[in-house]
This record gives sequence, C-alpha cells and structure tokens, in this order.
Amino acid sequence: MLYGRAAETTAVTVLLDSARDGEGGALALRGVAGVGKSALLDLAASLAGGMRVLRADGIEPESDLAFAALHQLLRPVTGLLDALPGPQRDALSAALGLTDTPHSDRFLVGAGVLSLLAEAAAPSGLLCLVDDVQWVDRASADALLFAARRLRTERVAVLFSVRGDALLKGVPELRVGGLDEESCAALLASGGPVAPDVVRRLTALTGGNPLVLREGVAALSPAQLAGQAPLPDPLPGGAQLFGEQVARLSPDARRFLLVASLEAELALVVRAAGESLHEVEAAGLVTVADGMVRFRHPLVRSAAHAAATSAEVRAAHLTLARLVTGDRRALHLAAAALGPDEAVAAELTAAAGRARTRGGHGDAATALARAAELTPDPLRRAERLKDAATAAWLAGRPGQAQSHLAEARELAEHGEGGLLEEIAQLRGRFELNSGDASEAVRILAAGGGIEMLADASEAASYVGDVAAIVELGRRARAHPPGFLRDVVAGIGAMLEDGSGGELLRGALARTDELTLAAELLWASAAASYLGEADVSAELVERAGRVARVSGMVGQLPVVLEFVATGERFKGRLAESAAVAEEGLQLAREAGYTNSVAAHLANLAVVAALRGEEERCRELAEEALAIAVPHRIGLRAGVAGYALALLDLGLGRYAAAHARFAALATAGPGAGHPTVTWRSTPDRVEAALAAGEHEAAAEALAAYEQWVAHAVTDEARALLARCRALLAAPGADAELFEEALRRHGEPMERARTALLYGERLRRAQRPGQARNHLRAALETFERLGAAPWAERARGELRAAGEAAGRPAADDPETVLTPQELRIARLVAEGSSSKEVAARLFLSPRTVEYHLYKIYPKLGVTSRTELARLLVKASSPTEGVRARAGQA
Repeated sequence: MLYGRAAETTAVTVLLDSARDGEGGALALRGVAGVGKSALLDLAASLAGGMRVLRADGIEPESDLAFAALHQLLRPVTGLLDALPGPQRDALSAALGLTDTPHSDRFLVGAGVLSLLAEAAAPSGLLCLVDDVQWVDRASADALLFAARRLRTERVAVLFSVRGDALLKGVPELRVGGLDEESCAALLASGGPVAPDVVRRLTALTGGNPLVLREGVAALSPAQLAGQAPLPDPLPGGAQLFGEQVARLSPDARRFLLVASLEAELALVVRAAGESLHEVEAAGLVTVADGMVRFRHPLVRSAAHAAATSAEVRAAHLTLARLVTGDRRALHLAAAALGPDEAVAAELTAAAGRARTRGGHGDAATALARAAELTPDPLRRAERLKDAATAAWLAGRPGQAQSHLAEARELAEHGEGGLLEEIAQLRGRFELNSGDASEAVRILAAGGGIEMLADASEAASYVGDVAAIVELGRRARAHPPGFLRDVVAGIGAMLEDGSGGELLRGALARTDELTLAAELLWASAAASYLGEADVSAELVERAGRVARVSGMVGQLPVVLEFVATGERFKGRLAESAAVAEEGLQLAREAGYTNSVAAHLANLAVVAALRGEEERCRELAEEALAIAVPHRIGLRAGVAGYALALLDLGLGRYAAAHARFAALATAGPGAGHPTVTWRSTPDRVEAALAAGEHEAAAEALAAYEQWVAHAVTDEARALLARCRALLAAPGADAELFEEALRRHGEPMERARTALLYGERLRRAQRPGQARNHLRAALETFERLGAAPWAERARGELRAAGEAAGRPAADDPETVLTPQELRIARLVAEGSSSKEVAARLFLSPRTVEYHLYKIYPKLGVTSRTELARLLVKASSPTEGVRARAGQA
C-alpha cells in the first residue's frame, strides 16, 4: 500500500486514461533513492488493466552496453518487427542485435521504437515502465526519449523513474518528495505502534523518505519507538544501513554480492563467485527472477561496492572478463586496468565500433574515450579521441565532442598531417553546425583535399562570404574533374564572373547517378546558382527522401532545413511548416544550434505569408539571435526576408522596400547572395509600390543577370513578371500572360495573377481583371496566405464582384499540416508503411490520420482522396483559361 501519494497516483491515472483514449504520453518521476518511485511504477502496472505492460530496469553494470535496456524492454514484442516500415525495421533489428546488418542512424532507431510501441499497443493499449533511467545505456535512453516525445495518437503511456541530474529532454516531470508527517505516521503504524513524538522526530530525520523510515525503524529498539530512549543521530538508513547488513555477511557472500553488482546473470555470478546465493537471499538483500539477480534496492549495490577494496573490485572484473566475450569482456578488462594497456584499448575500440554500427553513438563515444585513456601511443590516443568526438557529436552531445576533439588536437600537433587535417575538418564541421560559421570557413579553408574545400565552400555559403566562395572555387579547379569539384568550382565562377554555368550544368546532368543525400544537396545548390529554384526544390525533396530511409547518421535536421525551404518555394506552406517544426525539434535534441536558426527562419517566412505578424516577428528575432552572433548570413538573410515579406503582404510598401534593399547590401554574416536574388521579384514589387521606380529597374537588371543561365519555366515566369511590372502601359499584358503560362508554383502564379488583375482593374478592364483576381483569391485561401487573400478580395470587390469563401472540402484549409502531408503522400500512391518511413511515424499513426482525413474531405477511399487532391492542387487550367480571355 502507498501512503501519501494522492497527487502522484492522480498523475499516473491521468497518463493511463489518456493513453487508453488514444492520446499517448510520457511522464518522468524524479526523486532521491528510496522515496518510492519504483513503488509508483508498480502501482501503474497494477492500474493498467487490459493494457500490455513492458518493463525495463536501468542496471548500472549495463549502462555502457549499447541498447541493453531497449532489448530488455522490447524483447517480448520483437515478433511484431515485421509490421514496421523496412528502414525502421532494419535499423531497430540491428540495434537489438537481431541481425548483423550495420545500420548507424539513431533517428531511424528511434522511429522504429515508436512504430513498434504503436504496434504493441494493439488492441488495448500499452504501458512502458522504465526504472532507474540514470543507469540506462545512452543508446537506449536516446531511442526511448525520441519515441516518448512523439507519442500523440498512439495508445501508449511511458513512465520513467530517475534520480540525480540525468536530463530527460522534452518529457514532463513530476517531483516525488518525502512524505508528510501524517503519511509517515500511517506508514510507521502499519508495522507497529510508534509514539507521536517519535514519528515527528523520524519524519524530520529522514525527510519523509519511506525506505529510510522502514529500514531505520527496523533497527530501533522498542524503547526508542516508544519514546523512552533517545533516537540515534544520524539515524541508520539508506546506504549506511545496507552497509551494515553487507558487513555482517561472510567474505564469500560479500564477494558474491560484489560480482552480482557487476553482472546480473545468476549462472555467471555463481561461476565467478561460488554458491553464496542462499546467504545473501536470507539477508534480504537480493532476489532471483528469470535467472537474474535483482538487488532489493539500488543502494544495496552501492553498499556492496563500498564494502570492497579497489583491489577486490578489479579482481572481480578480471574474473568476469575471463568468463564473458565481446563488449562485456572489453568493459570488464577496462575496469580492471591499472594503467595504459594497448590490448585492452583495442578491445574497447572494437566494442565501440560494434555499438556505432548499430546506432549506439553515445555508448561508442564513452568506450572510445576510455580506450584513449588506456592507449600508450600519443598519436593513436589522438586518433581514438577524434573518433570519440565524432561519435559524441552524432549522439547529440556537442560539448563532449568538442572536449574530445580539443584533446585530440593537442596530442596530434606534432604528428603526421593526415590526422591533423581530419581533426581540422571535424572542428570545422562542429563550428558550422553549432558555432561561428566564419570560424568554420577559416578552419576548413586551410585544408587541401576536395572534400575539405567543399566543406569550406559550404561554410562560406552559410556566412554569405562571396570572396571566400570565389577563392575556394578557384582552388577546386586544380583538382581532377568530378561532381563535387565541378559544383564547388562552378559556384565560385558564377559568383566571380558568371562563367560557371557549363560546370554546373554538367554536374546537374549527373543527378540520376547520385545516391547520397549530401550529393543531392550539392546538386540542389548547383540548380540554385543557375537560377532554377524549382529544380533546386525537387532535388532537395529527393535528398529528404533518401535521408529518411537510409539515414545520414545525425544530419537529418540539416537536410530538413532545405526540405522545408523547398516545400515553401512550391507554395506548400502547411507542409513546409510541418517539416520545419520536425526539423526544429530534431535540431534542438541533437544540439545543432545553427540548424535551429534555419528552421526558425523558415517558420518566420511561412508566418509572414500567412499574415501572422506577432508569430513572424518572434520567430525571426529568435533566429536572428542565433544567426547574427554565429555569422550565419544565409539564415540571418532568410529571417530578414521574412520581416520584409510580412511588410509587403500587409501593404507596408515603403517599409518592405527598405528591408529588401537592406538585404541586398548586407555583408557576410548578415546577408546572403542567394537570399538577395531569390527575393528580387519581391523587391521589384515593393519598390514600385513604394514609388521607387529607379530602384525597381536596378533590381530587375541584377535579376536578369542572375537568371541568365536558367532554362526552367518557373525562373522565366518570375523574370517575365518583373519585366511586366516595369513595362509601359499596353506592353505589360503579353509579359503577364507569358508568366502565367510558365508558372508551376501555385503561390507565385497567384501573385502574378493578383498583380495582373490589379493592373487590368486600374486600366478600366474589370471583367478581365475579375478572372485573374478570382483565381488568385482561390489559391491564396487554399494556401492559407491570409494577407494576400485579403488584398485579392479587396481588388475583386473594387472590380465589382463579391468574394466567396474557400470550399468546405479544400484539403489545404480543413486538414492539419500533418494530415495534409500524409494525404499528399497517400495520393501519390505510397502505402501506410511507406508514409510512416518518410515521416518517422508508425503505420498505425498513419492509419489513424487517414481515419480522420476521409470524413473531413468527404471521401471513402485512397482513390477518391488522390482524385480530390489532384483537383484541389490544379487551379492551373482555370488560371490559364482566364488568361486566354484577357
């Protein structure tokens, strides 16, 4: 029976009830040892009813064994793995040691855990209990927290218990404190009478800790309990009390207890320490279940260690090392080592490699760092520290990664150049992801290999340092021709004198051969510098698909920066926001500060297009607070673009023109040439609306140079629109009509239709104006671009027509962003498993969303859904027909 835990019981009950109702969630119970966290987990299990219950306990000796806790938790449901999307199934199977296939992406492992929990929740729900999270291995903790943060529509409840300062990011916490005096009295009374004054004194001495109360009272005399004799101070309890119990054991039993604290498997403990189980069981210190030795309380393990000398602990580790193999042997040998030992370091390094191939980067980093400590040779130690830094970075621990790398650099300073260059490249990548991007340029530009030059060019592009990009492009030309060399050299030449078109076009011709997400992102950059934003967006979308199903070993947040931007360029605002929110969460979890700025900036642009002024400003300011001091000109430029676009959409033309002009003149670290040219059509519109005709003409001239090498319709459409805006009356119609014919992106087509309609109405041609204004209004409303819709509605009224409202079954207006993403993928022919793999969801979650999508849209099948989405996303026929009437 639990005493004094009404609030905690309510919280657990609410968590379980919500999960049963289809609203999954997680809760962490945090408190000191003995306060009753495990008892609350037991309570939750008793309240689960028909829910399936999975349980795992953090075990200190297994805290460095990658995925040990996850295997313990999921072992009863591994038979459901085949229901998962292929990439998630393969990654999770490898993590659990069920296959030998290497798969090192931790995001896919986390997504696999989420999907497996969703499958295990059928039909009555699932409760996962994870005790002593502070001792759960890092790989398991990362995967479980990834899943726990994403429990929404799954009928899954996850309850953690934790003590100490172990950080459980993104999981709500409930502090479990000591019992009050009344509850302490009830607890003590259950074991016999205790005088009220003694209860009051015991409550004060123990802080209301139930374990210390029970154990302490058991050591008191009847006279002390009755208040007739003074209480000992300090009161025996916790580690001290268990230490006294351990000290009363025979030497053989103490050795048995020590070995059991290092390995939980009973048969192994008996082989290593002999037959003393009966004595330690009789003392009430351990129990045995399923062939495993379980300590009565974690403090018993601590007491067993405290009772042993350091020599006895090392001897126990050595004995166990002779009896086990693989990772466990390596860890025991390392724990027994007294000083540098290359053989032990090599075994630890091999264990780290096995953890890394399964996605256990955090545990690999720990093993490699310990291996480095045991490595006699300084250069080999530097190599292992460099690998530890990489593993820590991929585990989302940038501070640890940078510490390891700094130590590796110091050791390698007098060594061979290859290792120093590898360390420098890592330093540059770390700076680019979370630090000063201009410092990343300085570090990376010192390298000579094409990959390091490419990294330096990428960093310079983030900064917006044109001079550096040009110089790096010149240096790249000295390398043999190849895809990466041609892109880096071509971008540099484009910025230098516009001569890189042939190199970039040649690189784009190889896109069908590209298989890696990083390569596709470079191809996207090539298309962007050719002025083909639409092709760039398509390549980014491919990169996103590749990254999700094959993994980029921790780089997914960065890939999603470009995927979200690409969706926005296509006018798919809801999808762009959903991808950016996902990327933002992943970036924050991984510690990729600069990626956080990128997602915030993109969300600010989406908010600007929607007319959400307060949200736009908040997001832009948060992005700028990172981007400006970190010298990320690309993201600072996008955040500034959001504020300019907000002013333009709300009709504040002078303010918008001033902001666009500032973007065009911003230097490295504050702006970016890509942001400048992509925003030039907006700048032309704002300048003309503000009466700045000369500035508009200058902007157009610059834009014509930018898109001189572009061959896609979308690029030519935007150019035609800009020229139409500056054309003399009577000469603009043909240019507007050309733009409307060429446009493929709905938002830009609608903006062109709006501008053309405004011109026609002012030219006293309201009938022709209405056709274009009506088409623009329909698109703006469908996309959720509120200020633009309001502007089109006002023009339509001025042209003599009352504006209608969006259709009730319009997917863009009735579906949530997540539902819209799922609906579009299903409409493209993707199965539920394929959609789940693309979006890091479980197939059951996809089916749940479809169950909500169908009635919202009034459809009953995937075929009808596809037909409706095709119809909703194809206003092109109407716009083009109306353009022909003009």
